[in-house]
Amino acid sequence: MKGFIFGVIIGVLLVVGSVGFYFFSGRAPVATTDKNMPFEGMLARSALHARIDKEMPKSVPVAADEAAYIAGAQIYRTRCGICHGLPDMEQGDIAKGMFPKPPHLFRGKGVTDDEPGETYWKVANGIRLTGMPEFKSAMTETQMWQVSLLLANANKISDAVKQELKPPNFPGAPAPASATPPPRVH
Repeated sequence: MKGFIFGVIIGVLLVVGSVGFYFFSGRAPVATTDKNMPFEGMLARSALHARIDKEMPKSVPVAADEAAYIAGAQIYRTRCGICHGLPDMEQGDIAKGMFPKPPHLFRGKGVTDDEPGETYWKVANGIRLTGMPEFKSAMTETQMWQVSLLLANANKISDAVKQELKPPNFPGAPAPASATPPPRVH
């Protein structure tokens, strides 16, 4: 019996030592261009969804109406669009260089299949190790709900709301999706 317990202890120490060596020797993928570690995506998604399911608000204190969507569009354009993109626009260089890549929220279904409370939780708290910051220290609760309602209903927004999502005209702003990219300088 002592030999079995000793073997288990040695086995655990070897596993811990191997994992430590892998990380502390510089072999673990840490650059944004590296491939995922085995099970990295699955473990991160599982932990995130378990936490959100436990903590997300179940009721929405802001009416899902045109005024909320327009206010949400103004906030989204200035605070979120730089990473998550704007309708009919490519994501900018910042988003392209992130790992994991931020989802383009106006392509495909975006987060329209998520409950507003789930999106609110992500906006308020951010998502660790993804580049998604928390906004509860920079936005009011109402503003976070307005953005969350906009995104939950992005497939149903009016032309007036789409107009609010038009990109600003400044150097370095992402180009329209249909525009020809500028030539590369070598």
